[in-house]
Amino acid sequence: MQNHYNLVYREEEREMMPLCRAEGIGVIPWSPLARGFLAGNRRKEDHGETLRAKGDEFAHTLYYADTDFEIAARVVELATRRGVKPIQIAMAWIASRPGVTAPIVGASKSGQLEELVAALEIALDADECRYLEERYAPHPVLGHE
Repeated sequence: MQNHYNLVYREEEREMMPLCRAEGIGVIPWSPLARGFLAGNRRKEDHGETLRAKGDEFAHTLYYADTDFEIAARVVELATRRGVKPIQIAMAWIASRPGVTAPIVGASKSGQLEELVAALEIALDADECRYLEERYAPHPVLGHE
């Protein structure tokens, strides 16, 4: 199952993730970093510093709710405490989800890919996962038109 799934868009947890686990179907989520939103460099008022942050109109329709920014801030905070990058925390979270086989990532530089692979060594405990997840608010179905 190739589904839309990340810390700020978890609607798949309602039906598809449990179904896939029950049926032994692997899950390869797309946009596990929410199109870079979970890198911690986005701002509601002006979208952020990077060209991607400013120009990614599709992401602006998906991930710019107030609670999305609260979750992204928690990712940054936990990354700072752990001494790692926010993308590594987001990747460690998705890799820890039951049923996730391999998230689909897009890296434009080899260093980004190396950081994402290194995230597989990060084990988040239950309290850290709860901290990252507790501000989640349901979204309408997004990313499928």
